[in-house]
Amino acid sequence: MQNKKKQRPLINQITDFDIKLLRLFKTVVECGSYTAAEAILGITKSAISIQMSDLEKRLNMKLCHRGRGGITLTDEGEAVLSSIEVLLASIEQFRNDVNQINNDLRGELNIALVNNLVTQPQMRITHALRDLRTMSDKININIIMATPSDIEKGVIEGRFHVGAIPATNRSSGLNYQDLYNEPYLLYCSDQHPYFSEALVTATMLKQTNTVITGHRMTPDAIGMHQLLRCSATASDHEGVAFLILTGTYIGFLPEHYANYWVTQGRMKALLTERYHFQQGISLVTKRGLQHNQILHQFLEFIGT
Repeated sequence: MQNKKKQRPLINQITDFDIKLLRLFKTVVECGSYTAAEAILGITKSAISIQMSDLEKRLNMKLCHRGRGGITLTDEGEAVLSSIEVLLASIEQFRNDVNQINNDLRGELNIALVNNLVTQPQMRITHALRDLRTMSDKININIIMATPSDIEKGVIEGRFHVGAIPATNRSSGLNYQDLYNEPYLLYCSDQHPYFSEALVTATMLKQTNTVITGHRMTPDAIGMHQLLRCSATASDHEGVAFLILTGTYIGFLPEHYANYWVTQGRMKALLTERYHFQQGISLVTKRGLQHNQILHQFLEFIGT
């Protein structure tokens, strides 16, 4: 008698517990390892391992392999992850449809920001989030700090509803809304010889160690840095500030961000009439995606 190929049981019902396990799997993949997912999920690696094993048993398939470098998805794991994205998007759309029927805002807003916007004096994001939360206490606001490239990718993939990034090269997959225009100045710290120097010249600055960020920059910003000797890099403004405060580097910072140290007498701007540029910050949303009600209201508050 010919042996029949063993059929896998089909899932005929998705429970809340299933959705919880699927969300956990998605988070683990996004974090890259059980260790990195601990802080996000608020549970231990052993608990994550147990729940992942439970999910694999419920689906009757191996989703990933663990190794020193993190997790590696199986082909089945890749397929399940894609299905999770569809499932969660459907749940979000259902919640949005119900919200519109009830005219009641409830659900989540996942907003990703680059670092150091909190000191922006206009505070448009802060005020919009306040107004949104005041409108309904059933809105969960999740703020994620990330690099510009991670924010662009996350918005396109649907992990973030909206992001705030420097307005440099624009992606065809995103919509942009101008938000801030940040003036940058060149700073040294009170530990640097130029802090007490009566006359600092462009020739002196050209020979001085300068820190530069690894972010994409506008042509004006690139031009300013080309006038200097860039000998160190930092991933963000905080890293630039760290190196400036050592007293061995100078560097550009947003004026509103540097003011914290300027008012304490720990930094000062150098040759402001020559060394300055503007950097725009834009809100980004996924192009072609229908905004849910919460995101739509947030963008309206931003525009007012």
